[in-house]
Amino acid sequence: MNKYLQLATVGTNYAKRMNRLSNRIFGEVVRPTNQKSLKVVKLFSEKPVQKRPEIVDYYPRHKDIQKLMLHLRDYGLFRDEHEDFKEEYDRLRELRGKKKWIPPPFRK
Repeated sequence: MNKYLQLATVGTNYAKRMNRLSNRIFGEVVRPTNQKSLKVVKLFSEKPVQKRPEIVDYYPRHKDIQKLMLHLRDYGLFRDEHEDFKEEYDRLRELRGKKKWIPPPFRK
């Protein structure tokens, strides 16, 4: 291993070309650059924002949570005041003869 490291540091044209090829194969910067250019290289080597799971999966799955809350509400473990209000409103409309009242478990 030391032999290869010594060959990489030799200043011959062949050693420089092999070093560049090695850097290209392993995804490193091909030629020596300054810190400002390395910052750009680092930005482009990162995963795109739209493919990073911590960005894309930030919000919970609303549909699954809504279904879970409806089941918990049917069991009496969760109180959804908005759904209660809608049911009461429909019940009152039915009492006034405006709409046929459907019991809550069969509502969609």
